[in-house]
Amino acid sequence: MVKNKVSPPFRIAEFEILYGHGISTEGEIIDMGVENNLIEKSGSWYSYDGDRIGQGKENVREFLADNPKIAKALAKKIRQEIIKKK
Repeated sequence: MVKNKVSPPFRIAEFEILYGHGISTEGEIIDMGVENNLIEKSGSWYSYDGDRIGQGKENVREFLADNPKIAKALAKKIRQEIIKKK
């Protein structure tokens, strides 16, 4: 991004945009969960708290969309991990 009014220019950001949906919040939760070791990725399987939650990112995204309480709790844990790192 060259110019905007809310942040410094020339920064890089990666996120998923789904056709007909917009920015994928669930996809961000998955990516940040794996990065912060809250979601375990083994091959194509994803696990959370010792339970397999799906095979493949799309299935995990659907799981989180169908279980908003789990998604919200996971997002809260991710925020806490990020704050700890600062």
